[in-house]
Amino acid sequence: MGKVFEDYFSELQTDMVEICMEYVEDRAEKIYIYCSFEGGVQSCNFFYKVNGKVVKKSRLNDVIVDGQEEYDVSIPRQCDVMEILNEDMVALRKLCEEHQREMPTQIKLIYDVAANSLNADYSYDIIYSNDKDKMADDILEEWFESEKSKEE
Repeated sequence: MGKVFEDYFSELQTDMVEICMEYVEDRAEKIYIYCSFEGGVQSCNFFYKVNGKVVKKSRLNDVIVDGQEEYDVSIPRQCDVMEILNEDMVALRKLCEEHQREMPTQIKLIYDVAANSLNADYSYDIIYSNDKDKMADDILEEWFESEKSKEE
């Protein structure tokens, strides 16, 4: 039996997780990926839970413990990951179009490394583009703060 829409959709999400895992050098407890497509504007970003702390991609070295190597959080490296995430989002949009499926306005992925499980939350509603003061980065920041508040 051939691949169906869900298989291709899943492969693209897996690619997103894999590039974020590569960035963190396989040293994360959880990976959080945020994707937004509203009003013709696409946005992607990601953050992590490392050593029990929720941390932004640029601040990974703030949570290393004795004996751990520093992460390469250079701007070019961050840009490489963002480029792949954005390419995956373009592919998702194309896939949805080809299969006459609605494109989610928001995707929140949480990959639990130890459990090897992916939790995906999709929204098809307008989240921020009808609010003159909000942008995708604001929604990402709210999610980051919400996850950070759950730290042990």
